[in-house]
Amino acid sequence: MRFNYKALIGMSVTLMLTQVNANEITPNYDAGKKIAETCVSCHGKDGVSANDLYPKLAGQHQKYIRTQLYEMKRSYSDPDNGLRFDKDMSVEANKLTDQDIADVALYLSKQKRSYGTADETLAIRGEQIYRGGDLARGIPACSACHSPTGQGNAAANYPALAGQHAFYTEKQLNRFKTEERKNDPARIMRDIAQRMSEAEIKEVSSYIQGLQP
Repeated sequence: MRFNYKALIGMSVTLMLTQVNANEITPNYDAGKKIAETCVSCHGKDGVSANDLYPKLAGQHQKYIRTQLYEMKRSYSDPDNGLRFDKDMSVEANKLTDQDIADVALYLSKQKRSYGTADETLAIRGEQIYRGGDLARGIPACSACHSPTGQGNAAANYPALAGQHAFYTEKQLNRFKTEERKNDPARIMRDIAQRMSEAEIKEVSSYIQGLQP
């Protein structure tokens, strides 16, 4: 089965924030900073996580952070049918109001991103996948959506990936692969991950960790 490039190229429909119209809330930076201070134990100061169990959030696109928090919150009450249930974050997201989510997303998006280093051996194949994909197997280049430098696409709600912990990225790709995570429009990430081997997921995750603008 080949990858549907028309669906990829034409994907302008982003995940809907059904609880609230984003334009109806004015985010408050200072309030977001106070909320972010309660997240330090996992996500680090200003969203720069030092623990690869938890993602780096500093510099992530504001809209993407909001979308993920909304979907984790929605999944709290219905884990089996939720698009993105996480045993830790769904609990925390459920404590946040719509205003809280808007505030902390704004604050984190304005923080300086942190970058890492890749395992050189793994990154050789990881770079090939990230930049060129494997067209014969219907695996598109990651750079098509997440940009050649891993900065993502804010307008399309594709997250920035550069510098993200390899272990965390690997975990999310495997969650897409098993469909434990389902919040990808048109199944784009699930279909891609299911065509990748465990080794390829590990390789591209390591390359992403070392990717810098």
